[in-house]
Amino acid sequence: MTAPTRRRGRALGLLVLRRLAFAVPVLLLVSFALFVLAKASPFDPVERYFGARIIGASPERVAQIRANWGVDEPVVGQYLAWLRHAVAGDFGDSLSLRQPVAQVIGERLGWSVLLAATGFALALLLGLVLGTAAAWRQGGRLDRTITTVAYALEAAPVFWLGLAALYVFALELRWLPGGGLTDPGAAVDVGQVARHLALPVAVLAISHAPWYVLFVRQGLLESFTSDHVVGARSRGLPDHLVVSGHALRTSLLPFLSLLGARLPELITGALLVETVFSWPGIARATVDAALNVDFALLGALTVLATAVVLLGNLLADVLYAAADPRVGLDG
Repeated sequence: MTAPTRRRGRALGLLVLRRLAFAVPVLLLVSFALFVLAKASPFDPVERYFGARIIGASPERVAQIRANWGVDEPVVGQYLAWLRHAVAGDFGDSLSLRQPVAQVIGERLGWSVLLAATGFALALLLGLVLGTAAAWRQGGRLDRTITTVAYALEAAPVFWLGLAALYVFALELRWLPGGGLTDPGAAVDVGQVARHLALPVAVLAISHAPWYVLFVRQGLLESFTSDHVVGARSRGLPDHLVVSGHALRTSLLPFLSLLGARLPELITGALLVETVFSWPGIARATVDAALNVDFALLGALTVLATAVVLLGNLLADVLYAAADPRVGLDG
């Protein structure tokens, strides 16, 4: 390994450490803000816990629960107590699901990751293939068709696409199941999960692919006018080699930054798709937590989403810096 390579590796490592150090106060600020909002909320978690039973509950019992939960303590004291437990992996109990928050997330997170990661990979594949095809045939029928469809899908809400796909492919054509993880009574195996995953993944990918298609197309069109691409063409290289070996490589560098910027929309889209197709991920727990004012579960899910977004942006920056040695690593 050469000295410049080692220096570049150390610089990348320092970049990661700086970003991780920056992420810690952001997560602390977000989590504390949630406690402030919960404290200012008119909803009382103890009353929500008892529901109608609070009418017949003894004042001593209600007071004991309020004391155990620390509901009446100052917000700073509540937050510090929660933080001490959260560092140890205890995020409290979900009032809506009657389970520890860590258990609720642990049981559902894997299915959400499977849906989001598969949809993300398919959206990237569609973006690269269709964006390259549109740029290669700029101004032609293929280019006009791809860009028209991309702009139309870009404006379509993901839940609308999900409902339309559900109606056409599950209810009318009956090609694919309309929801859930498996057929009723069936065991959870690869075949069952794959069949039930196909439609949600397709909807999630199609809802996000237009951004990548248009970005790749525009990047390639700009690369076609650069000196190294013009020089490659002047040397008589075939068009497919010019595109794949020269223009596409250059245009993909800004594309890496787009991946981190689109991550929040991917998470939101995945939650909506889960809701439409009854996928057993985080979305159902989020809806239940919101409807039942389950602050413990809502807070943990919000912090988790913030951490994923920060991690995604870090990954995009690292990939961009690793792919382009000209990028400085001082920021």
